Amino acid sequence: MSTLSQLKPASLWQLFEKICSIPHPSKHEQKISLWIQSWANELGLSVKEDAIGNLFIKKPATQGMEDRQGIILQAHMDMVPQKNNDTDHNFETDPIRPYIINESDGDWVTADGTTLGADNGVGLASALAVLASNDIPHGPIEVLVTIDEEAGMSGAFGLEAGWLDGDILINTDSEQEGEVYMGCAGGIDGSATFALEFENVPNNFQAFNLSLSGLKGGHSGVDIHTGRANANKLLVRFLLDASNQFDIRLTELNGGSLRNAIPREANASFVIAKSQVKRLKSALSLYLSTIKANLSAIETDIDILLISPEDFEQCWDSITQNNILRALNACPNGVIRMSDDIEGIVESSLNLGVIHTRGKKLNALVLIRSLHDDGRLETQRTVQSVFELAGADIQFSGAYPGWKPDTDSAIMKTVRDTYQELFGKIPAVMVIHAGLECGLFKTAYPHWDMVSIGPTIKFPHSPDEKIEIATVAQYWQLLTAVLAKVPKINDYTRST
Repeated sequence: MSTLSQLKPASLWQLFEKICSIPHPSKHEQKISLWIQSWANELGLSVKEDAIGNLFIKKPATQGMEDRQGIILQAHMDMVPQKNNDTDHNFETDPIRPYIINESDGDWVTADGTTLGADNGVGLASALAVLASNDIPHGPIEVLVTIDEEAGMSGAFGLEAGWLDGDILINTDSEQEGEVYMGCAGGIDGSATFALEFENVPNNFQAFNLSLSGLKGGHSGVDIHTGRANANKLLVRFLLDASNQFDIRLTELNGGSLRNAIPREANASFVIAKSQVKRLKSALSLYLSTIKANLSAIETDIDILLISPEDFEQCWDSITQNNILRALNACPNGVIRMSDDIEGIVESSLNLGVIHTRGKKLNALVLIRSLHDDGRLETQRTVQSVFELAGADIQFSGAYPGWKPDTDSAIMKTVRDTYQELFGKIPAVMVIHAGLECGLFKTAYPHWDMVSIGPTIKFPHSPDEKIEIATVAQYWQLLTAVLAKVPKINDYTRST
């Protein structure tokens, strides 16, 4: 494994390497939080923790910059825990193992069989590197580090007024160099629950486990428009077709692990009449060749495995099975609508992220995203109708607002102009179809003027995640230059 210490800027990469060494999956951020607090104390910085676990670190202005407007650098401390099926890794105890790869399109950092956590570990490292520096001009700096961004945004939801003094916030959670973000999608989680009814397995039936794997997966917002396949949808499609052709009874159905990651793997257990096994295998072989051909431009490693386990004593009854398979098959997935206002941007989408069977219940988790509340509500009603028609109980929770674009944003203009001065081109000012915490921050700090920037990260929320090394240096150059250009307090016009 190549170390990252050779990369520039050295301070940022060294901090990111340290972050990788400390387990910090969503809901388990205690170790990284304690390290950040200890690190800040060693530097003599003021650090506080609120009741929910967010951290606040302050650094005074450098000499001669005391009259500048206060800046808040913001990152989240958690990462998405995803690994390849053949990777032995415990995200709560094991470090991430980053290494450098050289590809035709540039040099990248990735991880060994797991998500890298560049989302948002590099942003966090950049904020800490600013705090640690002695040669970066800046006004009063506050760093806000939130918890649980990837699994519910509870840190952003719980942010209280009065903790922070600055008026300008730079979010470091964007994933494309050359783009400046001034808005993002809102979202809501949906959880559909089916009560399972069982019956005894008929005589002369054989048990099987069927697994579908090898998909690329990815971020359910950033990658939703790429055509990447959803393992849950692919497996359900086959099972529904099989149930119409054969006497097949399911005993279990599972797939995906996170509602905000496109599912890479899914599996089912079932029994089938022994007399139909040969025909089932032929149908499965045909299905595999069909989806491989149809998805060959994107999904290159699809695999299906059918094995025979020990026999099951009970299976789902036919009504339960039909209701579940038809509802999951009918559930919308992927891009629902493209934006009419911003070319090339997804307006509304849905990810059928998780299916899991537990005892006498089956649960399906979806994540709906939309730039507009009405788009979110429309999709929500569609999903609700599908599952309620099938007899499921569906609940929605965790709704968070989008970040409405502000075309008069002063900090956005500063970032745009600084980028042009540095790199000789105008950056694209964008709205991202992913959930940034910025929209929630407006609840406690409605006056904040906000912008989001970051280096290029490909395939976040999947083990293919990688970050382009050259763009980290560009991002750092832009960030530090913007800090030096923050206007004086009396010259600053707040965004409205």
